[in-house]
Amino acid sequence: MALGFLNKMIGLKVAAPPAERMHRVAGRELPLRIVENARARRLTLRIEPGGRGLRVTVPPGLSRSREVEEFLDRHTGWLEEKLKKLPERPLVRPGIKIPVRGVPHLIVHDPAGRGAARLVVQEGGPVLIVPGDGERLPRRVADLLKREAKRDIEALVAKHTASIGKRARAIRFRDTKSRWGSCTSDGALSFSWRIMMAPPLVIDYLVAHEVAHLKEMNHGARFWKLCRELCPETDRCRDWLKRNGTALQAIGFE
Repeated sequence: MALGFLNKMIGLKVAAPPAERMHRVAGRELPLRIVENARARRLTLRIEPGGRGLRVTVPPGLSRSREVEEFLDRHTGWLEEKLKKLPERPLVRPGIKIPVRGVPHLIVHDPAGRGAARLVVQEGGPVLIVPGDGERLPRRVADLLKREAKRDIEALVAKHTASIGKRARAIRFRDTKSRWGSCTSDGALSFSWRIMMAPPLVIDYLVAHEVAHLKEMNHGARFWKLCRELCPETDRCRDWLKRNGTALQAIGFE
């Protein structure tokens, strides 16, 4: 209350926190985020990568208005058509395969086993063995991808930062819905651990891309020149992510 009074006194405009709820469309229950943006002049709607949720951006003061509901109603047909074209959202479970560094691994549940999930190669091919309680299997698979991401990406960040003479202030791993990586103005790098399902060259490209932002905080010609110097296969890897990224985002670890 005191902070709100102070903000009024000094005329400070504070963006409202995102409103979140579930929205039913095309037979799905999807998380819906309604986000105010001071620069927005109209309502906009986007589907998060992999169909993992919806996001409506609104001008200030409209986050809980009837106008938002009418806007969603008007775009129901558009949403249904777009969602039909998205890949099915497979849930992580025993018997399916998920890629690790681009190589499909069969998920095998070992109820009597202990310890962390692990990658092994058996006669039938690569396997991802998950011990323990079956209800925790998706989380254990996600934890494995996080560990693999930390190991590979921290090494790649060290390699690419050495090449450009810059240092990363921090390296973080998240399950981001809208982007694969980011770089803040103070040098903190963030990566989606889901990128560990992509081939090694694509992982390298993502790291090169974010490290290049330590020197060029834009997507101009100098940025792409530096990115291609760090990863000569930049263009091919960008295309791969555009074609396959949605499918990786669609895999459910809930």
